[in-house]
Amino acid sequence: MAADIEIAVTVTDELVEAFDALIPQLSSSSPPPGRTGLEAIVATADTALFVARVDGRIVGSLTLAFYRIPTGLKAWIEDVVVDDAARGHGVGEALNRAALDEARRRGAKDVSLTSRPSREAANRLYQRLGFRSRETNLYRYTFD
Repeated sequence: MAADIEIAVTVTDELVEAFDALIPQLSSSSPPPGRTGLEAIVATADTALFVARVDGRIVGSLTLAFYRIPTGLKAWIEDVVVDDAARGHGVGEALNRAALDEARRRGAKDVSLTSRPSREAANRLYQRLGFRSRETNLYRYTFD
């Protein structure tokens, strides 16, 4: 099962429907972004929305966000999701490799991500790709 990876440049009905199916597999607390949300992501120059296709069908996605700080350009991988039926066939790896290539191409100093410890296969993948665990406290402030 070889995946073709592309960066979404337009929002189609197919893309909206794919996210309607993928986001519930990623998060039970966040609704799919819908057409307007996807258009905002695709239109943002500091964000690359990757999609993975197998046999022409969208089976996964990854969002790569860039941000500039005084010490350089950095990137962050978010919302990696592969359809249950396509897991274990290299789709997640292909998405991550494409994101790392794009980050390097744009001159990012590094790429960060987080992954729940319970996502054992994903954590093994990230380590195999060269991501290293950092000794840090991750804090989040949530606006209600």
